[in-house]
Amino acid sequence: MDYVARLTFRVASSAQDRDAALMRRASWEYPSGIKVIAEYWPLADDIQVIAIFSADDVAAVWELSAEWDDVFDVDISPAVSADDGLRIGPDVFGRLRRLQQ
Repeated sequence: MDYVARLTFRVASSAQDRDAALMRRASWEYPSGIKVIAEYWPLADDIQVIAIFSADDVAAVWELSAEWDDVFDVDISPAVSADDGLRIGPDVFGRLRRLQQ
């Protein structure tokens, strides 16, 4: 399963906390069981990290969230690629009761 993680600094995080998080990231590795597809650090005020990854074990996803939730608000959602969405979308929507007459 693929996931998208969005990490935003917590309001209570000080500049020192933020700097320490960057230093921590320099030596940190993703948990075993997570295959990183991409990680971006947007030059934006409202979001600091976007990570796209795949994992078969929810424990690895939980570990990722728990590792960084001291400094970041962590939001992780399952995701499908646009190609996969276009491929499976017609079948999924074909089964929706609300669209059947």
